[in-house]
Amino acid sequence: MSAFQLRLCSVVGTVLVFIGSLWANQEIFTHTEFVRGVNWIYLPAGIRMLSTLLLGADGVGLLLASWAVDFFYFFPNDPVRSFVGGIVATAAPYAVYRLAREIYGLNASLSNLTAGRLMLLTIAYAIAGPLFHNIWFCLQGDTHDVAARFFAMFIGDFAGAVIVIYALKAALHFLPVPRAPEADSRSDG
Repeated sequence: MSAFQLRLCSVVGTVLVFIGSLWANQEIFTHTEFVRGVNWIYLPAGIRMLSTLLLGADGVGLLLASWAVDFFYFFPNDPVRSFVGGIVATAAPYAVYRLAREIYGLNASLSNLTAGRLMLLTIAYAIAGPLFHNIWFCLQGDTHDVAARFFAMFIGDFAGAVIVIYALKAALHFLPVPRAPEADSRSDG
């Protein structure tokens, strides 16, 4: 598979998984909506974080998925909010990813991502997403209930990310453990 095909699969896969997580969130946690697009439990936040950690800048699928749901689902009559919202929703996890690369020397294989660091990144992302969104809202003059909206977004992003991370961890538990190749038992002599 060429590098282009691999990237295309990453983008399409990210879009599908993100939209699937949004659908699941709407089905399971529909009663947790604080305001349109802000839930007390928001599974897509976990997908945004994991996609960015796993794909880095190749996570452009997040931007496409965010635009798709903003333009066609959440805010179809507000193209500016949809356009900027997609960028903000993608920039927050990417900023945390870049920060983790700088502070922790996070490598592409994530081999130096400990459980403690992952939890700190989850908290950082749960702060960055609401912070970026609320800065945009305030710049647009929407300062109504900023603290309550920030808090709801923080809790929703944090809860969604933790649920996704631990669901993935549980799913990985059921995969077979790769076995080391057996040494050749024959003698050379």
